This record gives sequence, structure tokens and C-alpha cells, in this order.
Amino acid sequence: MKTRGMPALLALCLLLGGCSLLEREFSSVEPHNSRYWESEADTLRAENYQDLVNDLLLLVGQHTENAVIRLYDYEDDMTVSEALEQASSEVQQETPMGAYAVEYITSASQAQRGYYEITVSVRYRRTAEQIQSVVNATSPTALPELLNAALREGKTELAVRIGYFNGEQATVERMLSELRSQQGLSEEDPPWGAYYYPSETDVGLIEFVLDGSFAPEEETPSANAEEVTDEIENLS
Repeated sequence: MKTRGMPALLALCLLLGGCSLLEREFSSVEPHNSRYWESEADTLRAENYQDLVNDLLLLVGQHTENAVIRLYDYEDDMTVSEALEQASSEVQQETPMGAYAVEYITSASQAQRGYYEITVSVRYRRTAEQIQSVVNATSPTALPELLNAALREGKTELAVRIGYFNGEQATVERMLSELRSQQGLSEEDPPWGAYYYPSETDVGLIEFVLDGSFAPEEETPSANAEEVTDEIENLS
């Protein structure tokens, strides 16, 4: 009797969806950046160089100005200093968001039992609102739609993170020219333009300026040496 009843029981389970006998799919939900945070609030952790870079990028993405990072598995002050300098330079000069948003990064380290405690200070060229307003696009083909939407909303700037960009600056310039024509603007009107980050040969983010303040020959302002020195002394 028990054997004859099993098919009916299996069928009932499948119909009700309460018994998952054939499908074994599992999922778990974790904090999106849990591996980079210590148990203490507002303290990050890093166990290798890439973790250190990721921590700095996390700070930039949140427009955090001051933070503490605990760096593990480093044995001496010189190695830590070199890692900090290299990671800071990579974030500021070689990543799209860092090149777009960061003015400079300073840091100071102090050896603790089992780790180095690093105090990091980030100064920005962009506001928190500007960083949060960055939109993502897989390729430049999405740019006309994004720019038209920005113009309809009365925006004067737009920053777009590009997933794939293969030396298409000429395409971008032509697209801007076409949009200006559609808006009834001529060459006598103030120029529009685009800035490329980290650089024109390695583009991961494009900043569009639509209010006539585009200055392609103007160099990005940087902090003077005295300001940076004061910042380091304050961290020590």
C-alpha cells in the first residue's frame, strides 16, 4: 500500500510547489561589500594590493573624504608605503571614476598588532551629487539618447561611464555637432565638448559639458605642494 501511494504523493508535491525534489537551486543574499568592512563602523579592511585599490574605489564611489583602512599581511613600513602610493596613483590616474572625481589622495600608516592602520584622506574635484549622477552605458551608441534626455531635463553636464570604447572620439564629436544642429545652435554659439577619463587613449568615462564652458586646452587643476604637505602633516 505504501509503495502504491508514493506516485500520488510525488504528484501532489509537484503540483503544490511545496516539495522541490527535482530542482536544487540555492541562493544567498550578502552585503554587497561585506568583505571590505571590519566589524567596527566606518573601518575598511584589505588583505592584499587589489583589496586596497578596491577600498579606495569604494571610498570614491561614496564621496568619502576621510576613512580608516586596516591592511593585513604586510610585514614592514616600506612595503606598506609603496603599496599605498601605488594604489593611490592607480585609482587617481588609471580608473575612470578616480580620474574624473579625485583631486588627490593622502595617507598615513601606523603599525598595530597583526595589521597596519591606515588613515586615508581623499580630496575631490567633483561633488557627491555629480558622482551619484554618473550613468552607465555599454557603448557609445547609447550616448545620443542619454544626451537628449539630459537636454530635455535642462542639464548642463552629463557624465557617462562607458563599458566599451574603442577610440571613437570622432564619433562622439560628430554626434555632439548633430545634437547642436537639432537644438538650433550654430558655430557662433558657446561650444559644447567632452572630457575623456582616464585619458583619450584609455576611455572609461566621458564628461559632457553643454553650457558653453567647455575648455579643451585648460589643464585640470591640481592641489599645490603646500596644501598636500599640510594634509599629510594633519594625518600624522
